[in-house]
Amino acid sequence: MANLNRRGIQMPFVSRTRRTDPPSPVASQTAVEEQSGRRTSMVDSAIYANGVRVASPTTLAETYGALDRTPGGVAWIGLYRPTEQELMSLAEEFNLHPLAIEDAIVAHQRPKLERYDTVLFVVLKAANYLDVPEEVDFGELHLFVGPNFVITVRHSESPDLSHVRQRMEGEPELLALGAQAILYAIIDAVVDAYSPVVAGLANDIDEIETQVFGGDALVSRRIYELSREVIDFQRATHPLSAVMLALERGTAKYGVTQELERRLRDVADHLTQVNERIDGFRYLLRDILTVNSTLVSERQNEEMTRLAHSSNRQGEEVKKISSWAAILFAPSLIAGVYGMNFTHMPELQWPLGYPLAVLAMVGLSGLLYSIFKRRGWL
Repeated sequence: MANLNRRGIQMPFVSRTRRTDPPSPVASQTAVEEQSGRRTSMVDSAIYANGVRVASPTTLAETYGALDRTPGGVAWIGLYRPTEQELMSLAEEFNLHPLAIEDAIVAHQRPKLERYDTVLFVVLKAANYLDVPEEVDFGELHLFVGPNFVITVRHSESPDLSHVRQRMEGEPELLALGAQAILYAIIDAVVDAYSPVVAGLANDIDEIETQVFGGDALVSRRIYELSREVIDFQRATHPLSAVMLALERGTAKYGVTQELERRLRDVADHLTQVNERIDGFRYLLRDILTVNSTLVSERQNEEMTRLAHSSNRQGEEVKKISSWAAILFAPSLIAGVYGMNFTHMPELQWPLGYPLAVLAMVGLSGLLYSIFKRRGWL
């Protein structure tokens, strides 16, 4: 028997199989704890019929009962860091695969799409740009999508799905298309949130370019940190392309409406633009790092050149000082010898002793001067 929704459109899932055996002790304990108000992981829960909210249960047990009492209804359960017992209760109620539950408990998954019989398990990576620290904050979102239910499991503050729920409740025609419409709306919100991140990263890169050509010594560290953020962003967006492709390929097989097909293609286009920008950021940061290394090398070479010129100038000054010292030392040596005033010095009795001594001083000084001049020391 074909699985048709309220609008007579074939759905990609069969109806969920309800429990026929008594609930397990874990499920019973969960229900009791929920009724006692000790469970706070449920952010919002609603039952929709024909695109209109008809019930707002406050616990999982109330949600199960309200969904059973609403023919053709769709449950949208939003959880924030649920306990393992809550997830096991959902698994037993909606026949969720143990591997998907394990992924939801452990978290830290890459974006992916897995089909377990009648249930889709989708992992999304949300991103949020923080203006003050100029950093990108990443969040993880798990979705279980069945024929008449959507379960969202968040392990971080982002993404905030309240605005998605408000938007869908404001478009009952879209919400009436069922669980897949909710799935596409959530993916659309996650992808739309990538645009401010792209803008923030682009602004950071512009600032880095200014720092590079301004000679900031700390810019290399910032380039490296920004490159890591871009790589992390790629890990969030690139695998999502495969998820979108898998959803697009399944539109004909699972009877997705043309309206959802158009919305899916629009989301895929936005994601492609984001991925192209991110790829461009990686290449640009690589080039900026190369340019920065070149500029640092040039500045180092210029500094070495200045030091070499300074050493050369100091060497020239030393040469001049040494030359004049040698020129002045020669006559001082002669004068020193004749200034010892020993008694037995025959030269002291020569009539030409003084003129010869002076002539020797002048001649030796002139000889040294000419030698140093030829060598370029003076």
